[in-house]
Amino acid sequence: MLRFFLSGLLCFAVGASAATVQLREKASVTGTILAEKHDQVVVDLGYTVLSIPRKEVVRILNEDVAPEKSTSKNSKTSKSTTATKAPVTTENGYKTIFTTAATPPKERSVRELVNTLGESVVQVRTPGGLGSGFFINEDGYLITNFHVTEGETQISVEVYHSKNGELDRKTYKQVRIVALNKFADLALLKIEDKDAPKFVPVVLGDSEQLAVGERVFAIGSPLGLERTVTEGIISTKTRQFQGDLYLQTTAQINPGNSGGPLFNMRGEVIGVTNMKITFGEGLGFAIPVEAVKYFLIHRDSFSYDNDNPSNAYRYLEPPSRTHKSDS
Repeated sequence: MLRFFLSGLLCFAVGASAATVQLREKASVTGTILAEKHDQVVVDLGYTVLSIPRKEVVRILNEDVAPEKSTSKNSKTSKSTTATKAPVTTENGYKTIFTTAATPPKERSVRELVNTLGESVVQVRTPGGLGSGFFINEDGYLITNFHVTEGETQISVEVYHSKNGELDRKTYKQVRIVALNKFADLALLKIEDKDAPKFVPVVLGDSEQLAVGERVFAIGSPLGLERTVTEGIISTKTRQFQGDLYLQTTAQINPGNSGGPLFNMRGEVIGVTNMKITFGEGLGFAIPVEAVKYFLIHRDSFSYDNDNPSNAYRYLEPPSRTHKSDS
């Protein structure tokens, strides 16, 4: 059994294409990608197999995809773009639909950040209730909690657009459910209204780089009070509930905040708020952004199906036991 498994693994490795894994501090390794997980990337170097922590990986380049070359004419523009956003690189063959910062942005005050992030945070409404969400790209893809959309297909999203220094409220009703992950409590939606403009997305950060005691803030719609801002600190990064780890924060979280972003002081999303302890104060929790990235990269595995809204696959009912009738 073990020999068969190893030979199958080697055959897979030979058939796979080589890739270059670019790391922090301008280092890189080249080999065959054996597995990509939310916390690590496994690379076969030929003489050994290396497990690289995901937080050390900047991007993965397949050898059959030539890196973009910038001419001298637009080299300044290319350098400026790289300083603020990571290159749009594929992971597992999928084009990323979110943005991360190649270099950490400068820390700013909550007051400054709220002014720039106001258009990115939305209110998600369903016949059964409401929650919050945030755009991950300009094409209308947004993240919220699974429990905000659970069992619902009629979804609307309220967005505040900035016009002439003022915020203009707009409701979009053509909202498609793209992917759902019940167990991670995450949902990916997309606004498909014909008159929809380009939206203002957020930048996803790195929750593994957070320190306990670091300042954070949340934006959401607690109890329907849209655009509410609460500030606090990270109480712990490893609060365990039912086998999953959550960020615990003193930033006030209430019903309606669900699905909204938790930001660091650089304006990066480091978590998705999803629950609180109701009989205490300052006991809010957020899904780490690493889980969000994993969900987005593997979104095809969680694709929404009208016949089975909570799973990408439809399972048949198990056979019932046959009972013999008494004669």
